[in-house]
Parts: sequence; structure tokens; C-alpha cells
Amino acid sequence: MHPLYAAMPISFFERVSMRARETGAINLGQGFPDGAGPPAVLQAAADALLTRSNQYPPMMGLPELRQAVASHYAREQGLDLTADDVVVTSGATEAIAAAILALVEEGDEVLMFPPLYDAYGPLVRRAGGVPRYVRLEPPEWRITSEALEAAASPKLKLVIFNDPLNPSATIASPEDRAALARFCVAHDLIAICDEVWEHVVFDRARHRSLMAEPGMADRTVKIGSAGKIFALTGWKVGWMCAVPALAKVLARAHQFLTFTTPPNLQWAVAQGLEHESVWVEESRAGFERSRDRLAAGLAKLGLATQPSAATWFLSLDLAASGIALSDEAFCDWMVEKAGVAGIPISAFYPEDPVTHLVRLCFAKQDSTLDEALARLERALATLKG
Repeated sequence: MHPLYAAMPISFFERVSMRARETGAINLGQGFPDGAGPPAVLQAAADALLTRSNQYPPMMGLPELRQAVASHYAREQGLDLTADDVVVTSGATEAIAAAILALVEEGDEVLMFPPLYDAYGPLVRRAGGVPRYVRLEPPEWRITSEALEAAASPKLKLVIFNDPLNPSATIASPEDRAALARFCVAHDLIAICDEVWEHVVFDRARHRSLMAEPGMADRTVKIGSAGKIFALTGWKVGWMCAVPALAKVLARAHQFLTFTTPPNLQWAVAQGLEHESVWVEESRAGFERSRDRLAAGLAKLGLATQPSAATWFLSLDLAASGIALSDEAFCDWMVEKAGVAGIPISAFYPEDPVTHLVRLCFAKQDSTLDEALARLERALATLKG
């Protein structure tokens, strides 16, 4: 048994969901929406299952989906991509794994920015790499040129950059993106960009990929997710975008992970990217309303939150709320006493964690959010008493 995995507990996402199921708690911890997704995309998947081939599709992905991804990013983000730049994967996590396994060599240092998705570190270490961290500080969560240069070294080869950033629900500022791009170019680094939340941005914001920054087109692996775009997290359809010289290497790693992805789902996602832009925008607006509903409800309970500019998440600020508990202790209390599950932000830090923030998922029906708020209100009276 490899010691990295033998000693590793199950992920905190799964632990929270298991505990919510066991206790009957409302699960605002793991990020998945209540909705069914776009009907036309679901119908396209069902039709393709019955009328199109169910045998192995091409390893790189269906040509229709690869072209749809390239065309989608040309329309939405002004990126100059072709189908040859796209490799379809079984979800974004597989894309992250393939990119790390393809690009990290023994002893390579990989720069990451906690709080971060918990898969990054173990995958880098299993590939023989050495994680390096630039810790982001609330409430701004900024990346500075000074912090980047302090992390530079001859062994640094890659950067993993998540934008929008899941744990903090923030969008990188133009200045931060530009600074990171200059750093990558100056030190000849490849950037693996986890951009799965690119369409779940609020308050009239628009996503800009690091790939679009000067000097980054040839040194970026852009990762996207149909699960986030269409709120179909169980489908596990994702992709990697990179110039062909990089894409070919990424594909070699992908072929020995999942090799391919169900063809009916690929076909349906292609149809969605081509024809369901209105649904995506309406969905984004719906999530924004849910964010505001949860934030307003928590404020009425005397609970402060940090701004949420993107993703399906809102961070409850315990310190600003006058609650003298750590995030882990508060999450334990929420499940046991309030019947609501959340995620401690400290779980997203490999070291020196922030311990006063709790992440809640608002991608739920109004009735679910209202019931969670009602449960919290009843329990908070006991906690404060």
C-alpha cells in the first residue's frame, strides 16, 4: 500500500455528507444544487443513450464536444482555441489529476494558494512533486507580487490557480491575475488553471481566464466542468484546454486514468454549450438570488458573512458574529444541535489554517434554505443562552 493513501482519511466533503445523512441534517456542506439541470440537456443525454453509439468514444473526446468547448470559449471569453486544444475528461478532478501527472516530474515544486481544493496536494505528492504554498488571507484573499517572488526557486515548475476560488467565493482581481501571469512568464512556469466556477459569477462580473493574460496562451492548462456550468455534478464531464504541444502530453496521462467519458453525456454537454446559454444565465441569476436569501437570513440571526462574488458558497464569519468557537467546533455544533451541516474553512488549508470561517452552500431551493435558517435560529438561542 502506498503510504500517502494508506494513511489518508476520507475527504471532509464525504465525511460531512455521511454525517448529514446519519443525523438527518440539512446538508449545506458539500456543494451540489437541488435542481434537476437544464431539461434540454437531460433530454439530449437520454436520446443519445438510445439512438447514438454507446461504445468507446475517441480518447480525446467526441469531436462535437471538443469543438463546442472551443467555440464556447471563443464566444464567452474571447479565447483563440480549436478542437485540437481540448481533451475531454471524466470530470474536472480527473483533468487536474491528468495535468499534474503529465507535467510534474520528481522533485518539481508546485505553487498553490491555500485555501485550496483538497485534491491538489496529494496528487502533486503522488506525482513526485513538492507542494509550495502562498497563503491567502481573509478578507481580501489577495495574491501579491512580493509573496510570489518570495516563493520563487530554481525547482519551481508549475502553478495551480483556482479562479473563481471555491473556499473563499472570490474572483481574482485584474491586478492579481496580471501579477501571476508576469510571474509565470518571468520564471518559465506552466499554470494549471482550475476554472470550474467560471460561469457562476455574480453582480454583473465576467470571468477572465489566466490563459488570456499576455504570455500565458502557450503555458496554461485551462480546466472546465460541465457539472458546474449545467448544475449536473453527478455527470462528471470536464475538459482540459491547452496548446496542442501540451494537450498531447495531457492526453497521454488521461488515457491511463479514465481513458474516456460516457458518449451520451458528452453529446448532451456539446448540445448544451451550443444552445443553452439562456439557461446558464438564468441559473446564474437564480444562484445569486439564493445567495442573497441566505445572507439576509443569516444577518437577521445576527450572523455575519463575508462577500460571495462567485461559486455556490457563502462564508459565515464566526469572529464577526461574536461566536467564540473554532470553525470545526461550530460545524460539530451545527450538525448535532441545529441539524445543519457546513464545512470548516480550515479544512482547505494544508497548514496554518484560518479557523473562524464556515462555508455554507446556497445552491438549494428556497424551502431548504428557509428550514436551515429556522433550525439555526432555534439552536442559536440555546448557544447564546
